[in-house]
Amino acid sequence: MRKLLVVFITVLLLIAAVSCSKQNDALPEMINVDLSVKPGTGKVNQPISFEAKVSQGKEMVNDAESVIFEIWRAKDEKHEKIAIKQAKNGIYRLEKSFPQEGTYYIISHVTARDMHNMPKKEFIIGTPSEPEDPKAKDSMDNMEMDDHHESKGH
Repeated sequence: MRKLLVVFITVLLLIAAVSCSKQNDALPEMINVDLSVKPGTGKVNQPISFEAKVSQGKEMVNDAESVIFEIWRAKDEKHEKIAIKQAKNGIYRLEKSFPQEGTYYIISHVTARDMHNMPKKEFIIGTPSEPEDPKAKDSMDNMEMDDHHESKGH
């Protein structure tokens, strides 16, 4: 009789555990960041428009914890980081001019709803310079995905 009671209680506990774990199976959709550079080829001292369109499923994200545009000229160790504080319809926007011709890169570091996404784009100002080697060790594509790189002060 006692063994039957132990088996019965064990079965009830297993049923309760399985039913509780099924309630949180739905994971939130990943955030999507559509980074655009307009125009893709610009002119010296003429404004370029950078937009990070942030969404989660069909919902536009206006409440990102952090949106930082990191911009640099190819082969340059100095990276400029610009925080974007406000969004309109999920679009975080920056307009910027460049005094020097060459090949440039931008990464939008977007942290929203406990997720991080950092798309990268190449753009040209005037005449292109030699692009970065995508296989180089110090390439941004090979960086570990953590938030520590934002505090280097470049």
